[in-house]
Amino acid sequence: MEKFSPYIGGKLKATKQTFSVKNPFSDETIAEVYLAGSAELEEAIISAQRIEDELRYLPSHKKCSILMDIAQKMKEQRDLLARTLCLEAAKPIKYALGEVDRAIQTFIVAAEECKRLPSEHIQIDWTPAGEGKEGIVKYFPIGLVAGVSPFNFPLNLTVHKLAPAIATGCPIVLKPARSTPLSALLLAKIIDTTELPKGALSILPMDRESGNQLVTDERFALLTFTGSPQVGWNMKNQAGKKRVVLELGGNAGAIVTDTADIEKTALKCVSGAFAYSGQVCIHTQRIYVHKSIFNEFTTRFIELTSKLKHGNPIDATTDISSMIDEDNAIRIEQWVKEAIDGGAKLLYGGNREGAYYPPAIITNTKQDMKVCSQEAFGPVVVIEPYNNFSDAVGLINSSEFGLQAGVFTNKLDEQNQAFNELKVGGVIINDVPTFRVDHMPYGGVKNSGFGREGVKYAMLDMLEPKLLIRNYL
Repeated sequence: MEKFSPYIGGKLKATKQTFSVKNPFSDETIAEVYLAGSAELEEAIISAQRIEDELRYLPSHKKCSILMDIAQKMKEQRDLLARTLCLEAAKPIKYALGEVDRAIQTFIVAAEECKRLPSEHIQIDWTPAGEGKEGIVKYFPIGLVAGVSPFNFPLNLTVHKLAPAIATGCPIVLKPARSTPLSALLLAKIIDTTELPKGALSILPMDRESGNQLVTDERFALLTFTGSPQVGWNMKNQAGKKRVVLELGGNAGAIVTDTADIEKTALKCVSGAFAYSGQVCIHTQRIYVHKSIFNEFTTRFIELTSKLKHGNPIDATTDISSMIDEDNAIRIEQWVKEAIDGGAKLLYGGNREGAYYPPAIITNTKQDMKVCSQEAFGPVVVIEPYNNFSDAVGLINSSEFGLQAGVFTNKLDEQNQAFNELKVGGVIINDVPTFRVDHMPYGGVKNSGFGREGVKYAMLDMLEPKLLIRNYL
């Protein structure tokens, strides 16, 4: 059985303690990982501090070359990375390959963005006191970054922290999710073969106590966290004076109007609802359909859902597999049962088998039911009719979350109303809220987070503006 070591300041290093990583589909142990503690974290921090000045002045062409080299070497190991994702996260191989491709693209985007760091020339002579002076604003690396990535996209969401850090010249220490650390550690091995200065990156699977030091240690200038709202907001409270970026939960909704193409819309909504068993922050959880097409849309949605193939995630034909663990499958089962007991109607699915929970489609729900009000993070979707567009917008906004929303309409006034009135970080027209490409600003409002990711926007959080005034008189 392969053993994986933490990557500490440019070195792979075994420790005294290990933990097992299991395949959620088969429940078989697939790897042993050495667990880092406070001593290893301290070593990573010291290594990062030693390299800060070198990174600060690393020219753009070198950063670009490093980032492109990483992308190329990931392409060469695409199948290995995808297979690892598949095994550690029970992610169907078709989606695992897509995640690897997105991670590669994220490094390529960072290679481009590192060549156009922000700067600004300011006219100072707007007032008499400014005559003979000019201002220049330049952005400098903020310093040491602490990153925490989640289990559901263990490669690409890790890259969304590493690539901007490299592009801005910030050293980073990253803690991957304990259930899915393998792809991040494989990536560390790839990066180790490039010319990135040693110490610029550490990837440490850690226990909770040591990991919390990423939050509280004042030597970190920025904490970037992707995960649950409960954990994220608590981190923010403990983070002290450091800058904090939080990418948290969602309860994404879609509006399907009477001008939508039912076939295309249903296809997209099924994918948005059930890809990777709904374990996606922008999983399409609530669908509000105009009453005039509700029956037709729902019938087609159920038909398409019934065609999804369940099975081993390594099978190229598998559409949906096990959830990350049985506890989460049991949680979804309980939420669906509570909804049905409360008067909701189960239209499809609902019979759990261990860690596998089949796609569930529910209607006749109430707003306070967990399947409507909380983040399911599982393969369950609520479909309800609406009377007018403003009502649908209000239903989307009723959530405590506000990450993204999808609106299927061919009316310009409805598109404008959705963009102006939906309380979310992103409005996707004629596609599901699950849509994301890796250079767009990504993040939410309310309980969905604080700040934005997407390479350029993550880089801005890792940079500090500094003003220079030149006096020519």
